[in-house]
Amino acid sequence: MAIDCPYTGIVDYRQVALSFAKDFQEAGGFVLTNFEVKDIELAKESPSRSKDGMKYPIVIRNTKGEEVQCQYVVTCAGLYSDRISELSGCNPDPQIVPFRGDYLILKPEKCYLVKGNIYPVPDSRFPFLGVHFTPRMDGSIWLGPNAVLAFKREGYRPFDFSARDIMDVIIKSGLIKLVFQNFSYGVNEMYKACFLSATVKHLQKFIPEITVSDILRGPAGVRAQALDRDGNLIEDFVFDGGVGDIGNRILHVRNAPSPAATSSLAISGMIADEVQQRFKL
Repeated sequence: MAIDCPYTGIVDYRQVALSFAKDFQEAGGFVLTNFEVKDIELAKESPSRSKDGMKYPIVIRNTKGEEVQCQYVVTCAGLYSDRISELSGCNPDPQIVPFRGDYLILKPEKCYLVKGNIYPVPDSRFPFLGVHFTPRMDGSIWLGPNAVLAFKREGYRPFDFSARDIMDVIIKSGLIKLVFQNFSYGVNEMYKACFLSATVKHLQKFIPEITVSDILRGPAGVRAQALDRDGNLIEDFVFDGGVGDIGNRILHVRNAPSPAATSSLAISGMIADEVQQRFKL
């Protein structure tokens, strides 16, 4: 049994993000990249007024010592949302646990087998969609992703490793409890990640003609999954500001559940409403 939804489609989200950035710049904003934030703090001296007559009491400093001054701060830091939130005194909970999603690619000569997006019914116990078929803008077909623990926050390759990231996951988060609660699911995902034949067997439920020789290993993404100390996957939005005076001028978006990209315009409107309410703008 299946549900046909002929209007389902995809976009090149990189182009969408660049379009958002262009709109922002045309409205007078600035986009800074390669700006790794180290500190967010109140200005030590009384902030002086700028040419536009506004005061900028918040100082954001990067690892190179460069600064940005502003009135209010909204952070949406993804894989680093917990660490960025802690800079203004927020509770470490929930922690971000990185899950890598590996994709397979259907060989070009077999792409005719897939004429649209094909999704399984997701397991309601988990926030992952399950392995699905996605036609891309360039005509290629991606199969996946799986969901396995990454050993680094930006661990896009299987052997990427960060001791700090792993220690944070083990000590600060409820990962151990999550593993024990869902042991068989985790083992199955690891097995499919290691053996293509196991993934193909799952894909054949939807397209029986696909074989191991029809696929190649493809790219991977990393999901920023918020997890509390009891091992519960956070499935709703988490907003925080921090403590003291600085917390009155900051909004941290600590978790934005899937489909955050698909719903980005609606979510941005909700965040804007939250900003107006919190900061009384």
